[in-house]
Amino acid sequence: MTNSGTPRRIAIFDTTLRDGEQAPGCSMNPQEKLELARRLEKLGVDVMEAGFPASSPGDLESVRAIAGLIKGSTVAGLCRSLEKDIDAAREALAGAANPPRIHIFLATSPVHMEYKLKMTADQVAEQAAAAVKYAKKFCSDVEFSAEDASRSDPDFVCRVFAGALKAGATTLNIPDTVGYAMPAEFGALVKYIREHTPGAEKAGFSVHVHNDLGLAVANSLAAIENGADQVECTVNGIGERAGNASLEEIVMALRVRRDYLNADTRIDTTQIYGASRLVTQVTGVKVQPNKAIVGENAFAHEAGIHQHGVLVNRATYEIMTPESVGISTNLMVLGKHSGRHAFEDRLKLLGFTVDPETQEKIFTEFKLLADKKKVVNDRDIEALVMGFAAAAPETWTLDHWAVNTGSALGASGTIRLRHKDGAFQKLVSLGDGPIDSIYKSINQIIGKEPELELYEIGAITGGSSSQGETMVKIAWDDRRYNGRGVSTDIIESSIRAYLAAINAMEWELARNERSGRAPSGT
Repeated sequence: MTNSGTPRRIAIFDTTLRDGEQAPGCSMNPQEKLELARRLEKLGVDVMEAGFPASSPGDLESVRAIAGLIKGSTVAGLCRSLEKDIDAAREALAGAANPPRIHIFLATSPVHMEYKLKMTADQVAEQAAAAVKYAKKFCSDVEFSAEDASRSDPDFVCRVFAGALKAGATTLNIPDTVGYAMPAEFGALVKYIREHTPGAEKAGFSVHVHNDLGLAVANSLAAIENGADQVECTVNGIGERAGNASLEEIVMALRVRRDYLNADTRIDTTQIYGASRLVTQVTGVKVQPNKAIVGENAFAHEAGIHQHGVLVNRATYEIMTPESVGISTNLMVLGKHSGRHAFEDRLKLLGFTVDPETQEKIFTEFKLLADKKKVVNDRDIEALVMGFAAAAPETWTLDHWAVNTGSALGASGTIRLRHKDGAFQKLVSLGDGPIDSIYKSINQIIGKEPELELYEIGAITGGSSSQGETMVKIAWDDRRYNGRGVSTDIIESSIRAYLAAINAMEWELARNERSGRAPSGT
């Protein structure tokens, strides 16, 4: 099928900061959220859902900070259909730099109404309308979501939507909350609801699809074919359970097959790869090598016949270029003789915006790294920036460390840390290996023993002088914290990663932000 005429504009509603963060192990600290929000704005998302303000004081403050910073995208806060949730969103969005959105949800499926809400259909319809009406007092842009719409009676969804529209809703969202629908089925549902909701022409229609059966992107595209104006998605497809629809896959499907779908977005696709890498860095969750668009093998060709075809004409086996999604085939190399101006230009090209003080710190570290490994490329620079820009305030900083280990010696680790109050503490511990001994020493110094749930180490670039990159996840009091460390020494990168996670934990504990999360929504 070939379409002609001006492509329909599809709005991209990114929920990486909210639904994406709810994935196990994907929690982000406020600095990481701000850095990612800046990148989403640069990417060109129409709406970014910054969080769930009523779920915790920390989420409220994060939404407030993001809303006050972002000018190029609409910032949204998620709420249950409760006045206290809407009040929290109102407070968080009060100082928004751009007109904000309040996003309200309430379940409409029989199983949710009976077992979770314990409400009748009439009560659900009444509460949905009342919540929208209340939110409309404070915000002109109100979205209403019928949670679990794909397992709901379509006529009931139309009824609830009609009430929400009458109360002032501007966007109506049809979620496939548990990833249950098939593409043709979901497309037909979107079409039916659009055609049978009184006043539908007054609102935009959105979809929010989960990936439990691996169909989130297919269902989202089917919805677009059947009249959806907005898709809700996340970078790298992160999210609860099997995740959400993948932003990069939806955007590039629309861009590459504009001839078929006659639809497109305002996304700057050259920012996709950078956004993907940033999400990986702040969450510690890597994408699989064969992930579409952003995976390590997405543009790799091993078979001889494929390699020959690409060398003759890239179009033989590539339907898009690496450059179109921001993958540079010629990484710029900097060295110890590179000046501040070249370094600043490279930061801008990589999509980073940092304040002058932080930039000076990063440049100092860059010079030290250049002395160690002579050649510093883009991946090294990204690692340096993320080590500063998205780190939690340091309760503990590394002063020095040493390990003794050998096949017949066992392992002992010595570490000296400085507390933020200026005091130094030094400890020696025995362990099963150098990392175990050092981590035990750190635990004894801080007086806590968090569970180490994940420890991964890899090389940022190739070669024997590459920086080691360590990712850790720790758990404490039912909360998880990510840490990331880089160094040309793998033991030091491991120490820095663990301390980063410890500092994130200590900061949250100090700010008393351990409130339990509210129900996860759509």
